[in-house]
Amino acid sequence: MGAPTTDKVRNVVLVGHGGAGKTSLAEAMLHVAGATSRLGSVDEGHSNLDWDPEEIKRKNSVNLALAPVNHKSVKINVIDTPGYADFIGDAIAGLAAAEMALFVVDAVSGPQVQTDRLWKLAGEMGVARAILINRLDKENADFDATMAALEERYGHRIGAVQVPMGAEASFRGVIDVIRMKAYHHEGDHEEVGDIPEEFTSAAEKARDKLTELVAEADDDLMEKYLLEGEPLSQEELEVLLDKAIAQGIFIPTFITSATKLQGVEDLLDEIVSFFPEPTTHGPIPTADGGGQEITTDGDVSAFVFKTVSDPYVGRLSLVKVVSGTLTPNTELVNSRTGKKERVGHVLTMVGKETSDVDGAPAGDIAVLSKLGETLTGDTLSADGSITFSPMPFPEPLYPVAIQAKTKADEDKLGVALNKLVEEEPTLRLTRDEETNQTVLGGLGDVQIDIAISRLRDRYHAEAETIDLRIPYRETIRKTAEAQGRHKKQTGGSGQFGDCWLRIEPNPGKGYEFADEIVGGRIPRQFIPAVDKGVQETMAQGVLAGYPVVDVKVAVYDGSYHSVDSSEIAFKTAARIAFRAATEKADPVLLEPIATLEIDVPDEYAGAVMGDISSMRGRILGMDTSDGGQRIHAQVPYAEVLHYSPHLRSITSGTGTYSIAIEGYEQVPGDLAPKVIEQAKAEKESS
Repeated sequence: MGAPTTDKVRNVVLVGHGGAGKTSLAEAMLHVAGATSRLGSVDEGHSNLDWDPEEIKRKNSVNLALAPVNHKSVKINVIDTPGYADFIGDAIAGLAAAEMALFVVDAVSGPQVQTDRLWKLAGEMGVARAILINRLDKENADFDATMAALEERYGHRIGAVQVPMGAEASFRGVIDVIRMKAYHHEGDHEEVGDIPEEFTSAAEKARDKLTELVAEADDDLMEKYLLEGEPLSQEELEVLLDKAIAQGIFIPTFITSATKLQGVEDLLDEIVSFFPEPTTHGPIPTADGGGQEITTDGDVSAFVFKTVSDPYVGRLSLVKVVSGTLTPNTELVNSRTGKKERVGHVLTMVGKETSDVDGAPAGDIAVLSKLGETLTGDTLSADGSITFSPMPFPEPLYPVAIQAKTKADEDKLGVALNKLVEEEPTLRLTRDEETNQTVLGGLGDVQIDIAISRLRDRYHAEAETIDLRIPYRETIRKTAEAQGRHKKQTGGSGQFGDCWLRIEPNPGKGYEFADEIVGGRIPRQFIPAVDKGVQETMAQGVLAGYPVVDVKVAVYDGSYHSVDSSEIAFKTAARIAFRAATEKADPVLLEPIATLEIDVPDEYAGAVMGDISSMRGRILGMDTSDGGQRIHAQVPYAEVLHYSPHLRSITSGTGTYSIAIEGYEQVPGDLAPKVIEQAKAEKESS
């Protein structure tokens, strides 16, 4: 397939709340453009784009998918993204690769939580926005009510470029108010005709609003239309539309019934005519604070916005070409690794099916296979001198401990987990040396569940999640003294060490060791062994096996044997003394305290603060933030390990937060015995 020129490319990402029909719309665009012989269906399990076994099972997208279509000699790269919060990383990747975000909104439900979140993200990322109201053929679908909700939520710059002919079961097509024509899909084609008389008034009203909004894109034409009262010509209106959409002055709203194919061909026409070309996007930000214009001039540069693992082909890298023209058999440099990557084939991709293309110009999207060490977010260029800014992926705040189900799975699991995390930047893999657990962090329980399934189905590694161990600490509240005496005679040279320790609380100052020996009661060469024995015992804990912190220890007396004393003997004596002293020093358990910053709309602030209090937390303060409230709080970490889905539940999906462990506090007396008992049980079973 020949490569298009940059001006013949449009990149459109479909975003919005889950269940609004984004994948169905992408399937309809593929079918209407002749890219597929039959209309793919999510509900019937034969979608071209939702091909992953998890997507078929759940009847929901969990991956970004490409659906390139050719319409009127223009290549439209349609990027379908998941609408569920756990997979917002793929929506962000799609926004990074597109010049236009088409927000798909259900005509029954209207704009929802994920629509709001992505709307804000698109604005922050500088992506132009348009809206599509889908499912107008459904019961209780209401175009006027949905438009009113959109304007209330996102402002007065929203205007209809299509209005419906009929509603619910009687919905039979759309009126294009730009061209003032009626479009009705019948059989395998779309019929274009005059506007039926009963819809003329609605069409004229929508056109008047559209004209008034887009006139702001040109001062001369605005004066002509608004001040002088002269109508704009069709040509003037279309030129204004092009400019107003690219500049964000006007946000066009389209309508469809994707499953009935109504309005889809007209939508494709409008994308070709009025959606921004790649060169109108402005420079792509680079890590050095500069930017790279989208231009076919100069050397090739591209960034990887998504990595896909195919069981048969291997790793596939989805790239947005920023400069030059990417052709097969090109050698590029990865700026992160500094290593060369050879581009063999340049591919295009529909769902999971790939095919070769001659190349991809600046602004286009391509797929590269078998790149050695290139991952999502990497930059490829001729000499490795350019690095594009990272995509704004959210932090994975939902950690779980993961382990192999059987001994046979242990060897495979590590490799499989690393491959999984390489593909998905919103997953994070760490090893907690203190708790001796492998920790997989994600955005929520659904994402983790799917990761476990992929380990099994894709990499044949069976894994399970277990309770994450909280990194508790131990300390003391009183001063105490104790003797540690170690004497052992086993024939030949024996072992002898004897020391007296005094321990006292040292809050906030960590561990301190003092040598108070006088008169040679313990020879100087054995003092470091006493210190080491104390530290080893502190690391293992006394109460429940957790590290002891904030203790000052002094060795002040003892005795030795000229033949049998050794470093090992004094280290053992110190361990005995420290344990005995700790038991008399009122030992307590400390728990990590998390500091949270929670952003919620005003109406949920009270519920969130009440919930924090119920989790033994305390509110530190509140600020006004982005039309809502930012709540500052501290909560025991054990209570907010999996706060992400919990916050989503109590705020109807609108709340976001950040978290950091900042200090330790004493575990309440009624909870401490349970923690200690559980720790001992885990130790015995391991």
